[in-house]
Amino acid sequence: MTIFRNTLLLYLFLIPQLLFAQELAKPEPDTTLLKNRLIWGSAALATGYTTSLIVLSNTWYSKADRTSFHFFNDNHEWKQMDKIGHFWGAFHQSRLGVDFLKSANVPEKKAIIWGGLLGVVLQSPIELLDGYVASYGASLGDLGANALGSAAVIAQQLKWGQLRVIPKYSFRPTPFAANRPNVLGSTFSEQLLKDYNGQTYWLSADISAFLPKTSRYPKWLNIAFGYGANGMVHAHDLTNQQAGYTSYRQYYLALDLNLLNIKTQNKFLKGVFYVLSVVHLPAPAVEYNRHQGIRIHPIYF
Repeated sequence: MTIFRNTLLLYLFLIPQLLFAQELAKPEPDTTLLKNRLIWGSAALATGYTTSLIVLSNTWYSKADRTSFHFFNDNHEWKQMDKIGHFWGAFHQSRLGVDFLKSANVPEKKAIIWGGLLGVVLQSPIELLDGYVASYGASLGDLGANALGSAAVIAQQLKWGQLRVIPKYSFRPTPFAANRPNVLGSTFSEQLLKDYNGQTYWLSADISAFLPKTSRYPKWLNIAFGYGANGMVHAHDLTNQQAGYTSYRQYYLALDLNLLNIKTQNKFLKGVFYVLSVVHLPAPAVEYNRHQGIRIHPIYF
């Protein structure tokens, strides 16, 4: 993806998150206000998303070499970090959809099903536009990752009525971006989205939710399993090797702060905790990779 497209996806995710976090902190409104929230919230999302797609189509895609619709297999690139990013994005968009519909008093099962489809609905049209670009095309792997992200929300909500395992994101700058800034990013904000070497994706498990209610295990402490990759200046392993780079996968086990389980009456903090729950905050971690073996990180970013 280009920086423009990544920024669009981030915008489509974070702006509704910020607005909805404010709604969560408000007192429960009456039936009329709930109906208005549902109508206006849905209309705002549909309008904003449609406008973004039109802008995207008329800017980035208008400059690309166009061809007939086709698929492009990129499943072997970047050690699948981009696919995990699609999963993360679709998951949290679907999570937002479910929470929004529940807040509007939509019946629970309908809220879960229809809200849970939001991620795949928002992200899949991007692949349709990609399919007409000659230099790549639509990716079945991306579509599958989008679907899995939404399915993970729906499955947990139907099973437990809550999310017990949440994907999170963290980032640290790496020296690799300087070697290919046009692809990996020339500024910190670009690297956040484009430098897969610095990205780590986590599955954060709410351990307290699996234990008896009488357990004294701290509800704010999760265990997170992370995945990342390093040494990637090019998308393919062979190209990296030919350029003198050693690319490898990284696996992590870390502590994680569950902000959603921290009790507070402060409305602003509730909103902040909701938004920040998509990222893994710095914490102690153990890493394993085939290149360096086991590494201990007192604080891992």
